[in-house]
Amino acid sequence: MKSHILISILCLFMTPHMSCSDRGTEPIPQEMRELTLAEKKLTQSNSKFWLKIFKEMNKEEQRKNIFISPLSISTALGMTLNGAQGTTYDSMVATLEFQNLSLEEINQGSKSLTELLTGVDPGVTMNIANSIWSRLGFAVEEPFINTNKTFFNAQVATLDFSKPSAVETINSWVKTQTKGKIPTILDEPIPEEIVMYLINAIYFKGKWTTQFDPKETRDGEFTLLSGSKVPCKLMTMNTKFRYHQTENYQAIDLPYGAGYFSMSLILPSPGMDIDAFVTGLEPGEWDSIVKGFREIQLHLSLPRFKLEYKNSLKESLTALGMGIAFDKLRADFRGINKRGELFISQADHKAFVEVNEEGTEAAAVTSIGIGIVSLPPTMVVDRPFVFLIRERTSGAILFVGKVVDPRG
Repeated sequence: MKSHILISILCLFMTPHMSCSDRGTEPIPQEMRELTLAEKKLTQSNSKFWLKIFKEMNKEEQRKNIFISPLSISTALGMTLNGAQGTTYDSMVATLEFQNLSLEEINQGSKSLTELLTGVDPGVTMNIANSIWSRLGFAVEEPFINTNKTFFNAQVATLDFSKPSAVETINSWVKTQTKGKIPTILDEPIPEEIVMYLINAIYFKGKWTTQFDPKETRDGEFTLLSGSKVPCKLMTMNTKFRYHQTENYQAIDLPYGAGYFSMSLILPSPGMDIDAFVTGLEPGEWDSIVKGFREIQLHLSLPRFKLEYKNSLKESLTALGMGIAFDKLRADFRGINKRGELFISQADHKAFVEVNEEGTEAAAVTSIGIGIVSLPPTMVVDRPFVFLIRERTSGAILFVGKVVDPRG
């Protein structure tokens, strides 16, 4: 069997199937409302963001499995964006590819797009949930909370972060929202500097429009990057698929439910390195794949698989230009607390996917931990010390002394 399948559940974790890019030749499963201007702008931004975050994380995970939800990441950061100001706001907007949207459009587009995604296909389960958890005693600006409640439907709660029950409560919420597929996102204890968590959780479950017959599943082999082969269960089907092929890859589109959601698989040509392929993948190429899909009769063999993935987003987001948000000295989140002195201390991501004859079940969680800069250090001169009196520009030392007893 050919190896190195690039499994790109792009539309699943971004937008309805016909809105991943310009519709081009993409068929519309059935009539639905037109996207609003804010939604169109937001999906265009997401179409750029998914690829650059995927490529950046692939740099860290060479020769390893990767599975992420760009939608979960951008949603969690979108909530956080409501508290960012100045150059911190600008850097986050640039990283998320939101340059052409006002904050109002980002918020309104997120709200209406979430409603669309979760209700477009009754035959597919698609849940998106958000929450904000703040440390007991930490004051949060009311507009920040109200905005995220209104546009992100965020559940808001205050917890005593010093108690183990805080971690248990947050993890319980995550487990519930992901139907148990991601049982935890936080570890004990919560660092003392953390004053808030902004968390997004996504859950998807869809049955293939045309399901694989379990009786046709057979034993097969999957070729690893090393060239060695490992056993796997190959699901097989001979039917009409939307398919596109070039000299560099084969691509196929597998619809779920009524066809609004789909899984697109890209299989690089034999001998082509998968990591090099990902590095070279550009937005225009993805658009060409989507527009190039044509329905043909095809025999497909696809392995059953299950992946669990977790990683910190800090390195990738910093590389993409958002480093200032993680900088204790430069980050500006006065929209969360007027005192300022806040920064992103943690940015963690977990995801799960299982693909079988019936369909796909997937979940993802993104947690943004807001830290507060430590209180200024104290200095109590209550023991012997050395002191100097100097002229700073010339460096001249006028006096130097040592005090072991201030009584003289």
